[in-house]
Amino acid sequence: MTTTTTKSPSQSPAASGLVLRKASERGHANHGWLDSYHSFSFADYYDPAWMGFRSLRVINDDLVLPGAGFGTHPHRDMEILTYVLHGSVAHKDSMGNGRTLTAGEMQYMSAGSGVQHSEFNPSSTEAGRFLQIWIVPDEKGAKPRYAEKSLRSAKTGRFHLLASKAGRDDSLAIRQDADLWLAKLDAGQAVSRTIPAGRHGWLQVAEGEVTVNGLALATGDALAITGETALSLTASAATQVLLFDLN
Repeated sequence: MTTTTTKSPSQSPAASGLVLRKASERGHANHGWLDSYHSFSFADYYDPAWMGFRSLRVINDDLVLPGAGFGTHPHRDMEILTYVLHGSVAHKDSMGNGRTLTAGEMQYMSAGSGVQHSEFNPSSTEAGRFLQIWIVPDEKGAKPRYAEKSLRSAKTGRFHLLASKAGRDDSLAIRQDADLWLAKLDAGQAVSRTIPAGRHGWLQVAEGEVTVNGLALATGDALAITGETALSLTASAATQVLLFDLN
């Protein structure tokens, strides 16, 4: 039986069933050049009930103005995935990588023993929007590494594997027992997915409108999934969803 709840501060995101994390209830920081929404506690936003979910630690929905960005800064022992939704982001890091990613591309950086990088919006006219995702690794002090994957031509109406522990099926190999899936849906399209028994899921609506097991979600909404194995999604508008399958 599906149990759907809207989480209050006293509830745990590990509660059984589907726990709704509404977009309007996320943390929000507007720095002028950066307008960011935080699904979990981050920087000056702190909510002890939303510190993360399983190994998933950060999902930031960032809108960066033209010519602005994050200057060089360090990371350590974190799996960092960036999915570009609109515009572009220029990345440089201390491993020697320099690349501009555009909408539909995902970047992976395993910070490991330590890395420095910068991210800027190289456009002089167009704002860039991307999801910044952090996953806690299952090992510390590993050698930093970098990879990319393009989803620009990914077919609609199905789930595509973006990242996995072993890098199976041409996915990005990450240092955690976690699968990350992307589904692009046109209005009216439906798709289903099974989460194996004993595992957990986090479904993030990157953009669009979709019904999940009868629950209507819109851009920025999310579901924490525990003890629910069968997911049925139907889009009512052009939609992108990310589904994390977590241990």
